[in-house]
Amino acid sequence: MSLGTIGHVAVLGAGNMGHGIAEVTAMAGYDVTMRDIKAEFVEDGYESIAWSLEKLEEKDRLDDPADEILARIETTTDLEAAVSDADLVIEAAPENLELKHDIFSDLERYTDAETLLATNTSSLPISEIAAVVDTPERVLGLHFFNPPVKMDLVEVIYGEETSDDAAEAGSEWVESIDKTPIYVRKDVRGFVVNTIVGPFIGEPAWMVSEEEATIRQADAAMVHQRGYPMGPFELGDLTGIDVGYHVRTEAGDEIPPIMEEKVEAEALGRKTGTGYYDYEDGDGADYERGDGEGFDTLRVEARMINRAAYLVGEDVATPEAVDTGVQLGLGFPEGICRRADKLGLERVLEKLETLHEATGDDRFEPHPYLEELVDAGNTGEDAGAGFYEYDADGDLDSYHHLNVALEDGVLRVELDRPSRMNALSSDLLEEIDELFSTVDTDDVRCVTIEGAGDRAFSAGADIGGFAGAEPTDLMDVTPAFETVNDFPRPVLAKIDGFCLGGGLELALACDLRLATERSTFGAPEITLGLIPGGGGTQRLLRLLGETRAKELVFRGNHIDADRAEDWGLINRAVDREEFGETVDEFVDDLRSGPPIGLEVAKKVMNEGKDASLDAAIAMESQGFGLLASTEDVLEGTTAFAEDREPEFEGQ
Repeated sequence: MSLGTIGHVAVLGAGNMGHGIAEVTAMAGYDVTMRDIKAEFVEDGYESIAWSLEKLEEKDRLDDPADEILARIETTTDLEAAVSDADLVIEAAPENLELKHDIFSDLERYTDAETLLATNTSSLPISEIAAVVDTPERVLGLHFFNPPVKMDLVEVIYGEETSDDAAEAGSEWVESIDKTPIYVRKDVRGFVVNTIVGPFIGEPAWMVSEEEATIRQADAAMVHQRGYPMGPFELGDLTGIDVGYHVRTEAGDEIPPIMEEKVEAEALGRKTGTGYYDYEDGDGADYERGDGEGFDTLRVEARMINRAAYLVGEDVATPEAVDTGVQLGLGFPEGICRRADKLGLERVLEKLETLHEATGDDRFEPHPYLEELVDAGNTGEDAGAGFYEYDADGDLDSYHHLNVALEDGVLRVELDRPSRMNALSSDLLEEIDELFSTVDTDDVRCVTIEGAGDRAFSAGADIGGFAGAEPTDLMDVTPAFETVNDFPRPVLAKIDGFCLGGGLELALACDLRLATERSTFGAPEITLGLIPGGGGTQRLLRLLGETRAKELVFRGNHIDADRAEDWGLINRAVDREEFGETVDEFVDDLRSGPPIGLEVAKKVMNEGKDASLDAAIAMESQGFGLLASTEDVLEGTTAFAEDREPEFEGQ
C-alpha cells in the first residue's frame, strides 16, 4: 500500500464528522463518495458541505472554486456502490461496536484486498473493530477532531495486527490533505489526546467533589496561572459532560461525584443550557483571573504528565507525538512533555508519591517510566535530559515550534503553531532568538519567515504562554525581534492571513513584507489595556509616520492588505494565486545579490534612520568605501561589462 494507490476515497457517515472528513478530502483534490443509511442524512451532510465551502470561499481560504470541490463529492445510500472502487474507506458511524462490526463485515466482501480500511472511532479499540475481517492488517484508526475543516490533527492508530505499510499509507494520505498525523503505535483506550485530557477534566472534578476547590477556582487557575485555553469545567460544558462520563464508564474508571450528579440531572453543559455553569439565565463560564488563588495546579498537571509517561514508556507514542497531539487537538499552549521538563520531573514524581501515600488511590500511582527518568537523573530541562534531550544552555536539541530548512542559500523559517494561529509564546520567541543568533550566516543569502497553516502569519503574542510570568519578565520580550532586525542577511516576511500584535511586530522586524490580499494587520494590544511590547510602537512610528502609527496603536483596529500597502506597511499586496510567484521573484533577487553589499546596506539603513542626516551620510560613505575593495564589486563590474549575470561569492 502506498499513497500512490489512493485516488478515490469513500466516507461512511454523513454526520458532523463524516461530512467534515468528506469536505477536507475533496478540498485536497480527491474524488469522494459519501454514504449514509438514509437519503435525508446524505442530503443534510451534502448541504452542510456546500454551506461550509461557500463560507471558506468568501474568506479566500480555498485553493479551488467551491463548485469545483463540491463536484468531486458523490453521495449514495448504497454501501457496495460507495466502496467497491475506493482505495481508502473511512468509517465515521456512531460509536457502537455492533454497528461497526456490521459495516466492516460488509467491507470485507465489497472491497479489494488492497483497499485501506479506516475507522474514525474516538473511543473503541481498533482491534475489536477489525476482529470481524479476515485481513485486519489493512485496518487502522484515522481519528479526526471536530470540526475536521478547522482541526489539523489526525491520530493514526495501530490495531494489534495493523501493518506498518497500512499505517504509513494512512499517515501519508493525512499529510496529503494538509493535516498533521501522529502515530499511536498501540491500541490503547483514549489513544493520545483523550488519554491526556482525561485527568485535565477529571482531577479538578475530584477536587471539587471532595470540597478541596471550587469550579471557578479550578478554571481560573488553569487558564490564568497555567495558560490553558479553557478551564476544565468550561471544557466539559463545551464537549458535553455526558461524553466524559461515558468514556470513563467504558474504561471502568470511577466517576467523580459532581460529574455523576450533572449527568443524572441531565445538566450536560452548553447543549442543555446548563451544566457546571448556567448558560440560559446566567453568564456562562464567568470565572475571573483572581478566582484561581490557592488552587493546586501541580496536582492536575502531575496526573497529565503521568499519563504522558505511560504513553511514552509503553511505546504508544513518542514525546513529540504526544506534544503535537495536545497542542493541535486540545489547543494547549505547549506540549505536556515539554511542560513536564520545565517543571522538573522530580517535582512531578514527588507530588504523585505524596498524593498516592495520602489517599491510596491508584490514579496517583507513578508510572515506572517516570520513576526511571528521575532515578537516572533525567529530571528535565535543568538536568539536560527528561522526556527530551537538551544542550548545555537548556535549549532543545531540535526546534519544537519552528520548521527550519536551508536550501540554495535561502533559510526558510516556518512558525509551527497552527492550532494557536502561530501565536508567539515565550518558547517560540526563544527559538527564534536562538536560530537567528546561532545560524552560520556564511551559508545564508536571505531568510523567509511564514506561518504554518492557512489562517495566520501570526495572530499575536500568546498571552497564555506567558502565564505565571512576573511583570518584570514581560518587560523584556524584545530580544527575538531585535535579533531578526539585526540579522546580517535580508529577511522577508511571507504574510498570509492574520498579522496582528506580536505577529505584526515580528513582521516589522523583517526587512521586507509581502502579503496576500486577504491578509489583515493590526496592533490590538490597546484593547487589552496594553501597548505593543516588542518594538512595535517605535517601528510603526518610523515606518508609517506619527499620524498612521498612532491610529493603529490608539484605536487597535485592523486594516486590510490594500490599505497596508498604501500606507507603506508592506511592500506588496498580491492575489493569493500570484503570491508564491511574487515571493520567488523577491527571493531570487536577494539570493543572487552580493552578500557583503546587502549586509552593509542593511546595517547602514537600519542605523542611519535614527541618526542625523550628516551622520547617516557619513555611515553610507564608510560603507561605500568598505565595499569598493571587495571581490564582489570586481565581479559585479566585470559582469556588467561582459553583459552577463554576476556570480557573487561574498568576498
